[in-house]
Amino acid sequence: MSYLSSSVPRKSSCVGLLRLNAGSRLLVASDAPISVNSADRPGETKAERDDRNLLELLQELRVAGLGVQVLFGFMLSLPFTTRFVQLSSLQRDLYVASLLLTAVSTALLMAPVAYHRLVFRRHKKERLVKDANVMALSGLAAVGLAISAVVLLVVSYVDKGLPAVIITVFIVCLFGALWFALPLARSRSRFPE
Repeated sequence: MSYLSSSVPRKSSCVGLLRLNAGSRLLVASDAPISVNSADRPGETKAERDDRNLLELLQELRVAGLGVQVLFGFMLSLPFTTRFVQLSSLQRDLYVASLLLTAVSTALLMAPVAYHRLVFRRHKKERLVKDANVMALSGLAAVGLAISAVVLLVVSYVDKGLPAVIITVFIVCLFGALWFALPLARSRSRFPE
């Protein structure tokens, strides 16, 4: 079940909670104010929270999965290009590492979908959400490393030496800062925004 608001949230609540069923029809579930700022929304049951968390996670995985699929397709096509034979031994090793990181990230980001299918209707949604969260975070870390490795591969082909290292270090730091450090710092902040 997905929950949508029929009105603009006022401060920390929304009125007119709607439920979206599998047939995409909106059904009024409650007109009670529901907090939208906390992890455990007042009036939300454990099952509703698990449903909401799973839907949010699966939506995030759809976005990340698309990018990984494009990268994986690019990586799989590289050996069949005419210039691939011009890569040095080190660049070929880097290619293999990049390909493996991309495959690992694909597996980690798609695993929650398979997990969900296997435990569907077995009342294991809370465990699924916890495990899928770990897989998603690990998958994102692998994607960041895979993209960084691909950047190093491409830049080392175009401009060998120090520029390749500097650009790659920048990319690794950028992913680390935006995907992990910033969200963790904000979540630990004492002052809500």
